[in-house]
Amino acid sequence: MERVRVAPDGKGFQLADSGRRFTPWGFNYDHDEAGRLLEDYWEAEWPKVEEDFREMRDLGATVVRIHLQVNRFMKTPERPNERSLVQLKRLLELAEASGLYLDLTGLGCYRKSDTPAWYEEAAEKERWAVQARFWEAIAATSASSPAVLCYNLMNEPVSPAGPGKVWHGGTPLGGYYYVENLTLEPAARSRTELTRQWIAALIPGIRRWDAKRLVTCGMFFLFEKPNALTLGPELRALENLDYFSVHMYPKDATVDTHLKLLSTLRVGKPIVIEEMFPLGCSMESFRRFVGGSRESASGWIGFYWGKTLEECRASKDLKDVFIGQWLEFFRNDGPTFKGGPP
Repeated sequence: MERVRVAPDGKGFQLADSGRRFTPWGFNYDHDEAGRLLEDYWEAEWPKVEEDFREMRDLGATVVRIHLQVNRFMKTPERPNERSLVQLKRLLELAEASGLYLDLTGLGCYRKSDTPAWYEEAAEKERWAVQARFWEAIAATSASSPAVLCYNLMNEPVSPAGPGKVWHGGTPLGGYYYVENLTLEPAARSRTELTRQWIAALIPGIRRWDAKRLVTCGMFFLFEKPNALTLGPELRALENLDYFSVHMYPKDATVDTHLKLLSTLRVGKPIVIEEMFPLGCSMESFRRFVGGSRESASGWIGFYWGKTLEECRASKDLKDVFIGQWLEFFRNDGPTFKGGPP
């Protein structure tokens, strides 16, 4: 496997040694079919993880997005959890053996009950320091592996416009909190400046161990406006990111709106739609969205939750039928979209 880098034209990716084009086309592997987070079972049920990686590879994936939790990788504010780092190394070796690249998304606090009090009650300065140590430990463990696509700073950070009382934003989805505030006290800082400061606090620890790997961050868009940032000049807050990672769930009536939003992000950096799913639209509309996004995006990542296409086909559960349609789209249309933008 070769390290992935941004192509010279800034519109996509290529392999560092051969210069061949690389297109992220893959899955979020955030939980299994029972809703358990990966770190709940990746030690006791390792053969299941190996099987799921084989299934994702056989469906045509090139990338798997992994979500890493703060409470699993930091034992104290200063000390990483060596046991979890060993397991991460094992996962990297599995990715190498499978020929799959990993989108390592960090700083997860998806269950409030799992968040340590020393982290939940920390002020901004102390919390950012923990986050920087988290990423330094991840990078130190992962730097030697060719299977790392990127270090993804956080799933869906929010730069708030005003003071707040809780770190977790929004309402839980399936019992999990996927959105997190960067601060509770923005003071006089603009959302742009706050976001820039936060990114600048985390990247040095990564670069200390891994100077050339791609760094990105999740961005969730709700119709025309993102929660994390407003559009336009404010995108300069993301100037230290190598590419944009956007999350989009179009509805039947908003496909064109989402495609228009994507086009506004074309500012010289690749765009990866790292979360997408026909959650609120028909497969016909979703197919039109993914096809239309080829003009702006250079990568696409959906979801895989451990149930195979064959198992979904054999099931009479409507949820399984729905997921089966998505997996069929991914497997059958993958070669079309893996060719990259026209």
